[in-house]
Amino acid sequence: MEYRMLGRTGVWVSPLCLGAMNFGAPTGAAESIQILNRALEAGINFIDTANVYNAGESERIVGQALKENGKRDQVVLATKVHGAMGAGPNERGDSRYHIIRACEDSLRRLQTDRIDLYQLHRPPLTMPQDETLRAFDDLIRAGKVVYIGASTHPAWMVMEALAISERAHLARYISEQPPYNLLDRRIENELIPLCQKYGLAILPWSPLAGGMLAGRYPPGETYAEGSRATRSGEFFRVRLSQTGRQVAARVAEMAQARGMTTAQLALLWVKDQPGITAPIFGPRTLEHLEALLPVLEQKLADADRAVFDALVHPGNAVADFHNTSDWMKASIVD
Repeated sequence: MEYRMLGRTGVWVSPLCLGAMNFGAPTGAAESIQILNRALEAGINFIDTANVYNAGESERIVGQALKENGKRDQVVLATKVHGAMGAGPNERGDSRYHIIRACEDSLRRLQTDRIDLYQLHRPPLTMPQDETLRAFDDLIRAGKVVYIGASTHPAWMVMEALAISERAHLARYISEQPPYNLLDRRIENELIPLCQKYGLAILPWSPLAGGMLAGRYPPGETYAEGSRATRSGEFFRVRLSQTGRQVAARVAEMAQARGMTTAQLALLWVKDQPGITAPIFGPRTLEHLEALLPVLEQKLADADRAVFDALVHPGNAVADFHNTSDWMKASIVD
């Protein structure tokens, strides 16, 4: 397997990152641990979770698995802070008050002495970024965090954060975790060039477009019982545009012609796009994981890039995966 540099850190990570959002629900603890152990066995050394995933249960399961298998020091462990962890007004957000407490809670659930990559889950749109960055810097100086990153930030806020860190001599972001897949390519306009220029790793979430690019939502069909569309809120269902589903059907035809599954080809496309470090994929079952592991060793054919570009032009979108981002004002006309 070809490992990749995590930004400019000198740390090598697998070209796919195991996402643990399903750990705890809908995937039970026992199967979640099986998934994690099988991923490590296959060479994946990068795991991403968040404190809000299933109210902390995802972190607890990841911590339990790494304690039982004794492989904590072989894993680059990432988690996130920002979302609500209680009903109180200070049990959420990007303040120093919340970040310091949330970090201690995550360390306890993960049963570890440090978080390798601590990420701000959403941008601090209503407060100065130096408040957040100083809290992160103190956590790094205390040895509780190794590196810091951003998630779903607009490019201008990533650039502002880098400038603040340089001016105030604070730790800088080493990564950004945006939504990115063939159906929503808007980060190619500003964010990817920015990250390439300043040496930030790009860790895309939803590379399979919520299952559309895994063939789970054919054009015109209603949602299958038990699918994520039936479990999640309207914010998720509005992403399942008819145009996106039609593009996914075309990807399925391409995959069949290449002897691959739709999900494999879609994930491979993201993995091998310029500037991408490691897409985050979150298998719900051990079977889903096994089906995607071959992508670790595969390479996207150069001739296929133009075919994908013809389906969705670079920088454009046919489905909206930024629809939970208050800063993204553009809408998708289906």
